[in-house]
Amino acid sequence: MSLELGLDTFGDVTSGADGKPLPHAQVIRDVVEQAVVADEVGVDFFGVGEHHRADFAVSAPEVVLAAIAARTKRVHMGTAVTVLSSDDPVRVFQRFSTVNAIANGRAEAILGRGSFTESFPLFGYALKDYEKLFEEKLDLFAALIAGESVTWSGETRSPLNNQRVFPSLENKLTTWVGVGGSPESVLRAAKHNLPLMIAIIGGEPHRFRPFVEIHNRVYREMGKPPAPVGVHSPGYVADTDERAREEFWPSYKGMRDRIGAERGWPPMRREEYDREIAVGSLYVGSPETVAKKIASTAAGLGVSRFDLKYSAGALSHGNITRCVELYGTKVIPLAREILARG
Repeated sequence: MSLELGLDTFGDVTSGADGKPLPHAQVIRDVVEQAVVADEVGVDFFGVGEHHRADFAVSAPEVVLAAIAARTKRVHMGTAVTVLSSDDPVRVFQRFSTVNAIANGRAEAILGRGSFTESFPLFGYALKDYEKLFEEKLDLFAALIAGESVTWSGETRSPLNNQRVFPSLENKLTTWVGVGGSPESVLRAAKHNLPLMIAIIGGEPHRFRPFVEIHNRVYREMGKPPAPVGVHSPGYVADTDERAREEFWPSYKGMRDRIGAERGWPPMRREEYDREIAVGSLYVGSPETVAKKIASTAAGLGVSRFDLKYSAGALSHGNITRCVELYGTKVIPLAREILARG
């Protein structure tokens, strides 16, 4: 099977040599440097998340992507994800068509409802409209990437009547729908004939196979070949399994416990962490270990893309960059070799 392998980051606020959090500005510059390394070592895709909170530095991902596009040659780049519900689809389209022009067709949009909700009050949207906002705005965005002029009406923004939006696309804008794995979300992506990106951040990955089958069945019933399906999961690569586990643990636990305190989760125990690495959705270890697990997930689910969310809390820029290098130079070729052997 053919498998694209990418990397995702939320621009987690990292620590400097003194152990103190780095300024947001420095973290953003570091993210651009990490993307440059990813381009050099053969990573297929580099994704940047959108958040509006103190622990993640990137709130305007397309601006960061434009900087990455100007400094790279081959890697595709996109969001992970764009919170479309609290943005305007026309402006999102314009920003992506601009990045796509700079990148000569290498831009990709991954659109989602957002698992964090800070953007809703920030931009004046009501959480009670969570579903309607995304449904309508995805419908409009799908129309924008499909044609030269758009006629559309809904309840969440002003209508468009035979409207052209600029800059127009020179190259196709690959657009994914990012989901948490509900059947309704899978059907929504299929309805718009868009690729599906499943965020698997906990538990055994193969349990998501039914959602891939739903996606493929809907396309068969429409008489169309299925759109691509991808997976996004957290992980970290170091030279050995032990080193990867020990380097990643404190930063991952810190991030997980901070978010968990907001959502009512108990603090993460080391046993839970080790179990997620062994049989769950944490891809942590040496290049050989991570490559084997990625290949198992890709083959078991039947997906064509795997994106590793490699940043986690305060984990240093140096360690992160080494992870990116190992992922490109060792994990990617090993995973493909394993898949080629069947």
